[in-house]
Amino acid sequence: MSSKVLTLKMKEEVFRETEDILRKVKSSRNGYINEAVDFFNKMHKRSILKKRLVKESQMVSSESLKVLEEFESFEENLPPK
Repeated sequence: MSSKVLTLKMKEEVFRETEDILRKVKSSRNGYINEAVDFFNKMHKRSILKKRLVKESQMVSSESLKVLEEFESFEENLPPK
């Protein structure tokens, strides 16, 4: 797995809090930041997918209702048994 080198500017308060947590969980800064970015990426991917699925569901729902109405009209026009 290849790696990229980044320069990161962090707010002082966030940096201090991160360093404090790193000491407590005995983790490397690099590993911690990689895990955090990975988690954040997954969270945003899910959010994007959810929005897309909601949009597509809304598009399909109106068409589904039209099809249902057509089937109901067929049933109403069938001769009695």
